[in-house]
Amino acid sequence: PEETVTAPVQEQAPRNGSAVGAAPSLSIQQFAQIADVNIEFGDLTVLVGAQGTGKSIALEWLKTAVDGKQLVTELERAGQTSRDPKGLIDLIFGVGMASAYRAETSVRFNGKLVTLTGIKKIGDGAERVFFIPAHRSMLISDGWAAPFQKLTADTPVVARLFSQNLYDRFSSRQTGPLFPLNKVLKKAYRDLIDGAVFHGGTVAIEEREHAKRLRLTHGDSALPFMTWTAGQREFTPLLLGLYHLLPPRRILKQPHIEWVVIEEPEMGLHPQALTVFVLLVLDLLWRGYRVVLSTHSPVVLTAIWMLRRLKENGASWRLVCDAFDVKRTQALQLVAEAALQKSYRVSLLEFGDDAMVRSKDISSLDPDAEDEGESGWGGLTAFSSRFGDAVRKSFNERRDG
Repeated sequence: PEETVTAPVQEQAPRNGSAVGAAPSLSIQQFAQIADVNIEFGDLTVLVGAQGTGKSIALEWLKTAVDGKQLVTELERAGQTSRDPKGLIDLIFGVGMASAYRAETSVRFNGKLVTLTGIKKIGDGAERVFFIPAHRSMLISDGWAAPFQKLTADTPVVARLFSQNLYDRFSSRQTGPLFPLNKVLKKAYRDLIDGAVFHGGTVAIEEREHAKRLRLTHGDSALPFMTWTAGQREFTPLLLGLYHLLPPRRILKQPHIEWVVIEEPEMGLHPQALTVFVLLVLDLLWRGYRVVLSTHSPVVLTAIWMLRRLKENGASWRLVCDAFDVKRTQALQLVAEAALQKSYRVSLLEFGDDAMVRSKDISSLDPDAEDEGESGWGGLTAFSSRFGDAVRKSFNERRDG
């Protein structure tokens, strides 16, 4: 039966070279606008901060520090190499970024220094970090993803790899539906996604005039990709990326992948759809992945705040299901119970008076904290407080005047 599943096997060995009991960590000093960023990762880690604070840079360094050999191998396969070690920075982060690497730059993962000459030796060439970049819809031109080689070095390598992943999936698949698919997602997820994003439509690969393209079908209408809503265009590549992480039902996770990085999942999405995404993230956690998000959405942090509070209060898994408005099935019980056992961390990246970026751990998300960065959840809720204060003052002025 579809909803009959088993719990994932717990890992016995430490992941990514961490010492037993130690959380993975990443530190970046003096790279681009970053002066000093230190991130300690939980099972789910969220990076917040204003535009331009280097969240994407930090996440790309995470990918590099875990999968350096894979990145170099893919670049060389595409005919892109550099004899100058700093030229590799251009190829990984995008043309022009080599100048961001200075003499005083230091990057460490789990305390181990990541050197330019050592990047190609990191890992065994297998993909350990699956990276879903921001602006993912831009990788799908005319309803079809571009292969790695078709994207220039102006595009960060993580985006090129994700586009290649989509291209491989599209090219190897016959025409037919991509959503909904009965055996890929739990029924509760499919129903929520349909209600929040596709509204009875079917996403499929169709062939017309000897070309395969993504189509969204509603009744007798077949809509090409660029006529979809912004939310549908953004959510579809995100969903297809998640498909890669959700193998056939008897296999809980991709065996080599340990980390999942997702940038700005809220792009184009209504809060209802974003809530469904958070539920899918909990499913990834249950399967044994370590997940890292960057976001500008208070919805994501509100969910983290809730999960931390429920965990502290020893709450029942039933409250997790209720919060996400899903039925209390056996499958969702396992996901919810796992969510209450996981660790959650939030790091704020912010500019200092010197216009350089430093990090701050705001994992407690305490609205009463003295530090404004923590109480305002990295600025994502501070505006609500100011708006509320303005309304309150207007009532007082009206009463007193």
